[in-house]
Amino acid sequence: MADRVVSSPAATPVSARTVWPRGPVVARIAVIYVAARLVTTGFFLIAAALSGPASRYGVAPSLGELALGWDAQWYWLAAVSGYPADLPLTPQGGVAENAWAFMPVYAYLSAGLGALLGSWGAGAVVISLVSGFGASVMLHGLLRDRIGDAAATWAVAFFACGPLAALFQVGYAEALFLFLLFLALRCVQLRLWGWLYLLVPAMGFTRPGILASALFVGLYGIHRFLRRRVDPLPLRDMAHLVAVAALAVVVGFVWQAIAAVVTGDPGAYLATELAWRRNWIGETSGHFVPVEGWVQAAGFWFTQWGLGAGVGYAALVLLVLGVAAVLLFAPQVKRLGVEIRLWSASYLLYLLLVFFPQSSIFRLLLPVSPLWGAVAVPRSRVWRVTVLVAALLGQWWWIYNMYGLGNTYWQIP
Repeated sequence: MADRVVSSPAATPVSARTVWPRGPVVARIAVIYVAARLVTTGFFLIAAALSGPASRYGVAPSLGELALGWDAQWYWLAAVSGYPADLPLTPQGGVAENAWAFMPVYAYLSAGLGALLGSWGAGAVVISLVSGFGASVMLHGLLRDRIGDAAATWAVAFFACGPLAALFQVGYAEALFLFLLFLALRCVQLRLWGWLYLLVPAMGFTRPGILASALFVGLYGIHRFLRRRVDPLPLRDMAHLVAVAALAVVVGFVWQAIAAVVTGDPGAYLATELAWRRNWIGETSGHFVPVEGWVQAAGFWFTQWGLGAGVGYAALVLLVLGVAAVLLFAPQVKRLGVEIRLWSASYLLYLLLVFFPQSSIFRLLLPVSPLWGAVAVPRSRVWRVTVLVAALLGQWWWIYNMYGLGNTYWQIP
């Protein structure tokens, strides 16, 4: 009897386009994140090769020297020397730049891990790298239920490769703050209030900006109250929202109180923060006035550009109105959900109230990174690839100017 040949069904073609979406989310994000960090490392190496005698880093600095430049030195100083009991003064008698402007969590965590790894710098860079990955995972979680897995993954790629992505591998607190922030926003989405009692103090002592979280929680509570007929607001949730907002307010002022007690100067922290503004516009009244920084900057920068202060003031008004319109009406932004929109509005209002915009404004805008989700919403592959390429070009421009050159007043990260 002849053997029968049994034909098997044709195997389903396997390609990267079919396997990739079915892979574990964390693994996919890990691939994106590692690839992005390799590109960033390449950018740093090129910038180091192009660095010359006029750069603050000198000729051909090492990756370690670049990673520990600029504000990383302040975190290191806080970790090894603590915070000054006597505020340093300028020759004119004003408070000079000092470590009180830099919160302790990142500085001391880096010191603790650095004790195991051999140096503070090693600990700082590892914490930034790991935190950046954690932030990428949490960002995907924030966006996936709103815009879908594919768009959320693209948003993570934009985030990991973005113009400021170099901060994921230098001695800055931004990456750790973003991880804590995205985790807190995810807790609000899932209404896991208990975790916020831990996350709010951790955020507040990692980087300035926790008062924006107080505003966000307050606005979110109002939103929930107004929608209580369609989205019930249990008394338990209301109590947590009030308590978390109050905690954020308290944490927002505790560091100022600690600085006042240690130095004996009630205005030590604010005077320290204003010391950086003096580098741009010279001596001021020394008193903090909300929104004044943006008004001063509008006049300063537009005068520098030869357009006049009046044009600057008009541009500032248009900028505020334009950003508000985008957050309120742009359909791509509305798809991100009320939590991301209210957080973005709260944080941008916080910056408007307290910040003097200069070259660090790009870094200060990192906490609104969930808005990358709006950029990722259009499904056109050409659009998404174009955005990714633009993000990488922006990253190279930022690294080259801030680290490769770093020799003029606007090249400060």
